[in-house]
Amino acid sequence: MIKGNLANLIKVKTIVTLAVMAVFAYLAVTGKITPDNVMIVVTTVIAFYFGTVTEKKV
Repeated sequence: MIKGNLANLIKVKTIVTLAVMAVFAYLAVTGKITPDNVMIVVTTVIAFYFGTVTEKKV
């Protein structure tokens, strides 16, 4: 079970999702981008990620 979860974390889509979230969180913390823009982008990325994960399971 742990091996399967770890394998899922290594997938490219997951890495890209986490990287985008980290970059936008960094930009928000440093004040280079407004929190509203961060929220829009992160919400879109998370919705896309979980939408595709749910679609594959169905």
